Amino acid sequence: MRRAVIVGAGVAGLATALRLGRDGWDTVVVERAPQRRTGGYVVNLLGPGYDAAERLGLLPALEARNLGLFTTVLVHADGRVKLTVPAEVAAAALGDRAVSVFRGDLESALYEAVHTDIRFGTTVAAVSEGPDAVEVVLSDGTTVTADLLVGADGVHSATRSAVFGDGSRGGESRGGGFRQDLPYVVAAFKTPGGDKDRTATTFIGPGRTAALIDLGQDRSSAFFAYRCQNVEAALRNGPVAALEQAFGDLGGGVPDVLRHLARDPASAYFDAVSQVVMPRWSNGRTVLVGDAAWCVTVFAGHGATLALAGADQLGDALNEGSDALQRWEAGLRPAVTKRQAQARRGMRQYAPPTRFHVWLGDLAIRAIAKRARS
Repeated sequence: MRRAVIVGAGVAGLATALRLGRDGWDTVVVERAPQRRTGGYVVNLLGPGYDAAERLGLLPALEARNLGLFTTVLVHADGRVKLTVPAEVAAAALGDRAVSVFRGDLESALYEAVHTDIRFGTTVAAVSEGPDAVEVVLSDGTTVTADLLVGADGVHSATRSAVFGDGSRGGESRGGGFRQDLPYVVAAFKTPGGDKDRTATTFIGPGRTAALIDLGQDRSSAFFAYRCQNVEAALRNGPVAALEQAFGDLGGGVPDVLRHLARDPASAYFDAVSQVVMPRWSNGRTVLVGDAAWCVTVFAGHGATLALAGADQLGDALNEGSDALQRWEAGLRPAVTKRQAQARRGMRQYAPPTRFHVWLGDLAIRAIAKRARS
């Protein structure tokens, strides 16, 4: 029986464990966090991500958690309505083979489906590779001998640093190395909700976006993204202080969700925006999957789609024999490159440089909404 050690119990890690387990692999999943994370932002699974979810048998669980379609209402800074985009616009963009869920619900569906040894509160202490296997020493004092080490531990991947280095001569720094940090901060967290109209109220202003998705109790969330001159300081201050400073002047529902966040700041996903760009995703018996290898950022979306598709396609490649990792990467890289380029363009959508760019964006959205109504 082949064995794989998978670092990270997020979407990419659990999807890899699920796919390899169904192919007869023995898997051990190592997760730094003491328990599973919940919540997070809304992800759309479509195209190859939807196909992978179907092949992995996840669709029944995901359909039960599907958030469905909703109306988007663009507002001014004080909360007054600027324009309304009907749900039909999203329906046309996503198509029939798509599902929208919270990232935490996707991870829950994977967790419920997978059969593996998951070791929470555990990290990789050392890695050594021989001609026939890779030995992984864990922080709990055990050593696992495996055929494959999978780094699925996200944009700040310790596996990437340990096996591939940081891609820079003097150490990983902002704007250098494999991880390319961008001058933006994002935050996402669940909110109480309660509006029966199923709306996403969105403010887009110079350098920032605030979106409140209200789909009822336990199905509502907030998303914030903004250009930040001092990302390190914002992260040190934490989500409450940082978002209050960046969005405290807004009206509408923003003050309420910020007060909600202040009661439980640990519930928020709050981080810098970074891409990961690497010349190769595998080295010997180690391979990186998901954000650890190719983070495209929230500005492009498709992160969960690429994680599921990457894990599923990795299983296909490993079943085909020699040069599996190289063939897997060659097949997946064009889609990743496309999405990373899309993310760099998407920065203007989430953080328009000027009021003129906001106005241009409004015009484009009005045109799209008008076509949907006609």
